[in-house]
Amino acid sequence: MTRIGFIGLGNMGGPMAAKLARAGHTVQVFDLVAQNIERAIADGCIAAGDAREAVTGCEVVISMLPAGEHVRALWLGESAGERGGLDLLAALPVGALVIDCSTIDVDSARQVGNVARARGLRFIDAPVSGGVAGAAAGTLTFIVGGDAADFEAAKPLLACMGQNLFHAGALGAGQIAKMCNNMLLAIHMAGTAEALALGVKEGLDPAVLSTIMGKSSGNNWSLERYNPWPGVMENVPAARNYQGGFMTRLMVKDLGLAMALAEHAHSAVPMGALARNLFNLHAAQGQGSRDFSSIVELYLDKQGPA
Repeated sequence: MTRIGFIGLGNMGGPMAAKLARAGHTVQVFDLVAQNIERAIADGCIAAGDAREAVTGCEVVISMLPAGEHVRALWLGESAGERGGLDLLAALPVGALVIDCSTIDVDSARQVGNVARARGLRFIDAPVSGGVAGAAAGTLTFIVGGDAADFEAAKPLLACMGQNLFHAGALGAGQIAKMCNNMLLAIHMAGTAEALALGVKEGLDPAVLSTIMGKSSGNNWSLERYNPWPGVMENVPAARNYQGGFMTRLMVKDLGLAMALAEHAHSAVPMGALARNLFNLHAAQGQGSRDFSSIVELYLDKQGPA
């Protein structure tokens, strides 16, 4: 079994670390939130006093952090010109494998990866898709950028946490593919919410309408697996007041990354830009910490669903 350091135990990272521990690996964890560490201990992980202790003696280190600035500060520290950073790469032995599962900007992923390689380490960017439910069930999709050999080395561990493992290409390719995916997710979630709201306002039952569209050409993942309308589907955020899912503010962050990528590529993304505006508006109305499927409330009267 492998000794793994795991840093970042939020809604996604916590269940991922637990899956590795349950598979028999030794998982040393650290997070800035004490409650997250307590949950990880209950799931069979070993608590570390800080990030440096979490990676001590580890062959593989996995990070799951909110944004590129956090990833750079953790792995590069002062060498990246960020005060208070850890430069954690310096604590790893030559040949260690770093798997960053954060969804971040491409430049940050490539910067950390290139420094890691220069120091004799292996690095892949491996953002995930599948949400909190996928993390808990171990059914995530991993979208990997980096050397093919490093992807192959990581596959047994990724398979403990996910079902679909894709090598998207060179370093940074995982982030590019993830941005494209999440932009499309935002577009079809907003469209699904809009269509359901229209039907309900004209007297249709949302469950019946969802079934009809699910068996017709309008079917999509948001409708079939993550329905945004309360009362239509169990075990989704809409069934629990949009708590415990993928927060709206994180979708806004991901759409911002997609817009920056589109600008770099000189690519027209009018639907993506509209989706970003809608989710920005929703977050600005105080909904940033609720699941992104709560975007349906933009289309409803103030009293909410009938």
